[in-house]
Amino acid sequence: VLPAKMLPQNYVYNLTTYYKSGENEVEVGKMVFDAVDFPDSKTTTSRKSDTYSFAYDPAMSQGTLEVQGVAVDKNAKTKETARVEIAKGIITTSLLVEEEFYSAYAFHGYNDQEEVEPTNVDFFFDQGSSVLKSSETRSEKGKEFAAFIADKNVTKTVTITGTHSPEGTETINSGLSEARAKSIEKYYRSQMRRYDYKDMADSINFILKPVVEDWTAFKDALSAYEGVSDAQKSEILKVVNGAGVFEDKEKALQDLDSYKAIFKDIYPGLRAAKTEVLTVKEKKTNAEIAVLAKQIAEGTASADTLSFEELMFAATLTPSLTEKEAIFKAATKKDGNWKSHNNLGAVYLDMAIAAEGAERSSKIEMAITQLEIAANKSNTSAVLANMATAYALQGDKAQAYDAIVAGFEKSPAKRHISGMNAVKGSLEIKRGEYDAAFESLKNADESTSVAFNRGLALLLNNDYENAVTGFGNAAEQDAEFAKAYYASAVASARLRNDADMLTSLKTAIEKDPELKEKALNDLEFSNYATQVAEALN
Repeated sequence: VLPAKMLPQNYVYNLTTYYKSGENEVEVGKMVFDAVDFPDSKTTTSRKSDTYSFAYDPAMSQGTLEVQGVAVDKNAKTKETARVEIAKGIITTSLLVEEEFYSAYAFHGYNDQEEVEPTNVDFFFDQGSSVLKSSETRSEKGKEFAAFIADKNVTKTVTITGTHSPEGTETINSGLSEARAKSIEKYYRSQMRRYDYKDMADSINFILKPVVEDWTAFKDALSAYEGVSDAQKSEILKVVNGAGVFEDKEKALQDLDSYKAIFKDIYPGLRAAKTEVLTVKEKKTNAEIAVLAKQIAEGTASADTLSFEELMFAATLTPSLTEKEAIFKAATKKDGNWKSHNNLGAVYLDMAIAAEGAERSSKIEMAITQLEIAANKSNTSAVLANMATAYALQGDKAQAYDAIVAGFEKSPAKRHISGMNAVKGSLEIKRGEYDAAFESLKNADESTSVAFNRGLALLLNNDYENAVTGFGNAAEQDAEFAKAYYASAVASARLRNDADMLTSLKTAIEKDPELKEKALNDLEFSNYATQVAEALN
């Protein structure tokens, strides 16, 4: 703001801002007031606003922000004003953000829970009969079914659906469907006795489902039948779908020209007992899978000993990152699927998170190599999420943010959304996007770091009361988390709540004595410098 009369006609006034720290100085930005743009400058103030930024260096936290004005006339003559200090130092509260990293492992595709698989066989009966014919049990399907029972598969249920055809000689006996189902149950139980099932028989649940006066099976068979024309099918369906009881419809069908054909070709197939046996699918135990995976990784067993899914699953059975690495390496050689390369990259990310210095850098590079291979095969959300973590570990927040956003655009699996939101929220705080950060962190699973970052986003967005609550949530989850108390002290200082500020600050320093030096120099407490110094000394 330039006072009236300070900007005469034919003058330009340059207002330059500097940040000075020790012997170092940065030109932050320059604002130019040209008298041409302010025709009323003789009688009114001249106002402009702008925003500047410069690269932060931790060594610059202690310094001063200064401005200097230079007036330039039409002849290029200049007049300088003295520099004026307008602020001290840099507020670094945003740097309190907790780093969030997430390793997105692709689903292995293996189900280690009990699974059942169906075996189906249909036995057919003579018209009006529920006697199981020897021609049925001695047929090829009958022999295969008997062999199946003989194998003593771990059977959960046997569901037998008895059916009948619609003609009168079948429907006159309302118990025919149930009798056919019971006939198959009797046969099944006799076979179990023959093959000495003993106590196993008691654990099998037999479910009998007699179907009476139901046209569903008939209509399904008619749809696939080619022995009548489409027009005749329409006639038949008009009867079946029309009004009237079951017997009336069957009598009406007998008056159609197509009846002889459907009686000969469709009805016999409806006089049946349809049997579905659900048996427990044979699987290796988790212990067997773990042992075989180790042998494959060591090269003492063939890669074909386990399926790709079983091998990938095996990596979940060990907490050792080194063992996971060996298993996923074996998986990349076995199949080359993007999942194996992605998961190997994820392991390297977990190793990098736990490492420091040169080892961390090495693991990140190894992760990126595997993730690039995975991306070339299928650039999925999981791959992009891992890339985001790799870049974040390298300190490249711009690439990390681009990768995590791209990952969300790929419709991530539900199990990855929370971890990805935690990473995204952390990066958004670093970008100064505090509203977006809060929304992302709302959709992340609750943890100490997520609760803290949520509180920090609120604090940086000037929502101090809710920020204090957020930091309290973080402290509830980890009572030793000193940074939560420190940030709460900052929020209380901004609220001018002296008592809570001092209490939180003392607690923070009790938990982490290294915070004392930070507090004494933190501009957040500049209005309370004397109180803070007295309280902490």
